[in-house]
Order: sequence, then structure tokens, then C-alpha cells
Amino acid sequence: MASEVVTAERAIPLSIPSLQGNEGKYLQECLETSWVSSVGPFVDRFERDIAAYVGVAHAVAVVSGTAALHTALQVIGVQPDDEVLVSTLTFIAPVNAIHYCQAHPVFIDADPLTWQFDVEKAARFLAQVCEVRQGVCYNKRTGRRVRAMLPVHILGLACDMDRILALSHRYHLQVVEDAAEGMGVRYQGRHIGSFGDVGVLSFNGNKIITSGGGGMVVTNSPTYAAAARYLTTQAKDEGIEYIHRAVGYNYRLTNLQAAVGVAQLEQLDAFVEKKRAIARVYDDALSECAGLTRMPTTPRTEATYWLYTILLKKGTTVPERQAWIEQLATRGISARPLWKPIHSLSPYRECQSTDITAAVELYERAVSLPSSVSLSDAELQRCITVVQQLLSVDG
Repeated sequence: MASEVVTAERAIPLSIPSLQGNEGKYLQECLETSWVSSVGPFVDRFERDIAAYVGVAHAVAVVSGTAALHTALQVIGVQPDDEVLVSTLTFIAPVNAIHYCQAHPVFIDADPLTWQFDVEKAARFLAQVCEVRQGVCYNKRTGRRVRAMLPVHILGLACDMDRILALSHRYHLQVVEDAAEGMGVRYQGRHIGSFGDVGVLSFNGNKIITSGGGGMVVTNSPTYAAAARYLTTQAKDEGIEYIHRAVGYNYRLTNLQAAVGVAQLEQLDAFVEKKRAIARVYDDALSECAGLTRMPTTPRTEATYWLYTILLKKGTTVPERQAWIEQLATRGISARPLWKPIHSLSPYRECQSTDITAAVELYERAVSLPSSVSLSDAELQRCITVVQQLLSVDG
């Protein structure tokens, strides 16, 4: 009977946007002025405001985080047949972007403690498999150039950028930071995405702020910024003539989307505080649950806990974790697993990978819980109660 009462309540979503600010006002301004396409004052404003918030000199607004990744790899010079070291525990977008460039991903495991890009295994791969000749890093097994590293900051935490940058300097690699899930996250006092040669942000509907879609290329390099702006506007030269000197893309963000993004950014600090408050409540309530591992906090990081994620007991299988998520769903709690490690997916099974173990275990055991900034105290307590009940049944 108790479960029927819970199920009758409103289902609690995993992560939905909160649109309580100036979104309507700014959209109405777009409609009244007819600035609705990829040119308009809100696009320029969104770029300026994001650059200022992240602490970089330049930002280029695009239609998605995936478009931002593709653009970033293009502007740093990734060529066909190059290799790029990338996280295997990630949403597939950064790996697909490497493929768009006709380059080859080299998959790096997740760190078992931080769940982020495992710098130690990346260093081992570079030391054992690669060599630098005349300032260029080559893979001795394949003969291909290793061009870049693409660490992915997942779940509102941060990769160890100090060690990643040290590796990049030692092996003459470019760094593209995927901070799609990391808006508001700071590492060593600096916003993630500002450490590498280029950073990438996402404003998809499930992110901490949204523009209904959209992404951003951020960088301190005027050369990379100019190249990104050129490529994402169909590589059209300035002026009224249609002169194109490269293959470009229709990747520019619309003024309508940017208007929503500007309004969302105005609320970001409050959203970040709410995310952190949700994480604290989850942490406190689940601290005594036997066998459960709570979400870590990565060193020197001011995290946002984009999706609060737990690990079920060691030895949990994928079917058991799937059944656990289904049990949450029957009680009106939305939850999801982490991504199946990309090196194990059919399009990428033949690609190189490091000794990958932690990413597989994290995939088997991880469950992300409702973390919307609009989550009420009562809904949060309901999530906790159901999780505790399921854990007690598991014994």
C-alpha cells in the first residue's frame, strides 16, 4: 500500500531546467525586434557574459556541445589519422567529434577515486607507447601523430588539470577540455574549461543552465577564437560576397537560444548553491548506508554535483543495477546509469585503449539520482527515503 501511495505522487525527474528568470522577457524582445536567427544582440551578449564568467578572453556560441567539440578539435589542428587521448567514461559526443575529424581516439580509463580521466594511465601510455621526435609526439605502434588530449570533466567534478597540463607540455600535446557538465565548477580557483588550449561548454536542457540546446567554445587564444567563429559561420569571408576559403559548418547559435542562455546565466550562482545543497543533504542522509559509495569530491575543486551519483555495493552486476533503477522508477524516482564505456561500443571496439578497469566497474555500479535545481525539500527527502528502503532490502 505504501508503494502505491508513493507511485501516485508526481514523478520526480532526473534533471530539468528552471526557467523562472528573465527568459520570457528576453524572448519577447527577440520577437519584437525580429532578431530570431543566428545574428543578434543576445548572441553577442551571451558570448561576452560566458567569457567573463569562465575567465577567458574569447567565447564563440554554437548550436550544441558536440558542435563545440568538433570546432575545438578543428581549430587546434587535429588532422585525419591523428590520435587523441580521450576519456572512455563519458557521453559519446567527444569521441564522435574526434571521428568527425577522421582522427583516432585512444581511450583512457577513469580514476577509481575521482571518476575522472585517469592521468596516471595516460602518462603510462605516453611513456611506454609514444615518443617525441623533433617536437612531435608519435605512437610507436601505429606510427601516427598523437595530437591532443581531451579530458572530460564529468558529473560536475573536475579532472586533475595540473597533471594533465604537465603531460601535455612534456609530450607537446594540445588540450581540449570538455566541460559540458561543469558549468560553475572551479579547480584551483579557476573555472574549468579555461586551462586547456580550448574549452567546451554545453547548454543542453538537462545541464545546470540551458539555452534549450547550444554550446560554447572558450579560449584565451585570439587565433583559435577567430578560426572557431569563421568555421561555425560556414567559413564565409566578411563582406556581401559569398566567398568561402574553407569547408565550414552551420553551427552558429540563434539569438532566441542565446536570450534564454543570458537569462539562465543571471541565475547560475543561485543554481550552483542549490546543487551543492542537494549534494550535502544526500551525503548526510546516505553516510551510514552499508555498501554504498557516495559521490566523491575531487581535490582542489569547487564542485557543482551536476548529477548526484552513488555506487551500489561492490560486485553489483549491470542487470542488478538496471533492476535497481527500475525499482526507483516504480516509486516515481527518475534515475539513470553512467555511460557504457565508449571503448566497448561497437563503433569504437577496434580503437586503442589503456588498461581499462575502473570505468567498467563505475558503469556497473553507478546510479545518478534526481538533482534538478527545482527539486523541493520534500522531493529530495522522498528520493532519500526510497533509496534507503531499497538499500535495506538489498541487505
